[in-house]
Amino acid sequence: MAEEVPLLSCLHSSHGKSSSLQTLGNIIVSIVGTGVLGLPFAFRVAGWLAGSIGVIIAGVSCCYCMILLVHTRDVLATEESTELKTYGDLGAKALGKPGGYLTELLILISQCGGAVAYLLFIGQNLFSVFHGPSGMSYSSFIFLLVPVEIALSFIRSLSALSPFSAFADVCNVLAMAIVVKEDLQLFDGFKKTSAVTSLGELPFAAGMAVFCFEGFGLTLSLEAAMRERRRFRSVLLSAIVFITAIYLCFGFFGYMAYGEETKDIITLNLPQNWSSVAVKVGLCVALTFTFPIMMHPIYEIVEAKLERNFLFQKLCSNSRVARIFFLNTARVICVLALAVVASFVPSFGTFVSLVGSTVCALLAFVLPASFHFLLAGASSPPWQRALDMAIVLLGLAFAGYGTYSTVSRNWMAS
Repeated sequence: MAEEVPLLSCLHSSHGKSSSLQTLGNIIVSIVGTGVLGLPFAFRVAGWLAGSIGVIIAGVSCCYCMILLVHTRDVLATEESTELKTYGDLGAKALGKPGGYLTELLILISQCGGAVAYLLFIGQNLFSVFHGPSGMSYSSFIFLLVPVEIALSFIRSLSALSPFSAFADVCNVLAMAIVVKEDLQLFDGFKKTSAVTSLGELPFAAGMAVFCFEGFGLTLSLEAAMRERRRFRSVLLSAIVFITAIYLCFGFFGYMAYGEETKDIITLNLPQNWSSVAVKVGLCVALTFTFPIMMHPIYEIVEAKLERNFLFQKLCSNSRVARIFFLNTARVICVLALAVVASFVPSFGTFVSLVGSTVCALLAFVLPASFHFLLAGASSPPWQRALDMAIVLLGLAFAGYGTYSTVSRNWMAS
């Protein structure tokens, strides 16, 4: 990548220049996204006690499995001369080429899921502000964004979009602050809430919680970019503790404020006053301009595959203009495809839970424990190997039942 994203600018350096503070910021930026605004709904689905326990378990499990990835890579680094730099490299080492392809495919789907979540968030928030005067559906607002996103997709220098990334961070903090302020004003104890709802609803909420901790694709890059790599584990633990505490407070007080009226995007519960409208529009504008950053890994994977295609090489062998035309066409198709997917998604909460229960669960739990068992199991104590297998089995069970729970829940609602 020639140009870098703010805060993540050192991730592609092989020399490790990040301080502990920079790495802490990088971890937070790579994990915290739009999913946090759906956490109060997850607490409504699970109950405040079950939701709190679920977020803590998700945070602890994700932190442990991220450390497993780093430990696996470190074990292999002491045994072999070849350095494994990416999650896909570990997949290829553990399971051969199919493992590498599977890992990269899951990362691609996860990234696409995050991009669709961006479009859903923007569409539903714009719909909540402007649907009265316009009479448009939320999917119409999504397609209104498509020309803008197509134009932005042609910008290959991510540094040109860096001010908008910073703006998005400011808007996220501002939105969370305003939401919490509204929550505290409406808080009147536990009268409108339940500690635990039906146990059958817990996997749905758990899928949303796991989605909020996604970011596994950058784990090895974050660690490799540190100046003092031996401190990565303590920095990661600090970041996860901080993020988990924020998630707990945000989810708990959001649910306490609105009870059974809590919507799947908490900003939709805000009153239609000028400050709430400003936050919604500001978030939508910021996410519109940071959408290309979310899409950049997708563009990179698609274009890399395209450039290895024989027909593409033949058509573009002597023409730089033809090469740029076909690469930009691929970007247009990616944006259009994700917009179509977003327009058919019934709700933000359902989609986030489904992605969290499937690809995020596999990336967060199943693959790290599998890779550790296969590549570092020989040097691990018996309890460690047993724990690896337990995580794999529980992760697969969660992915299967969580997917079934989310799909059946949406089917019954329809």
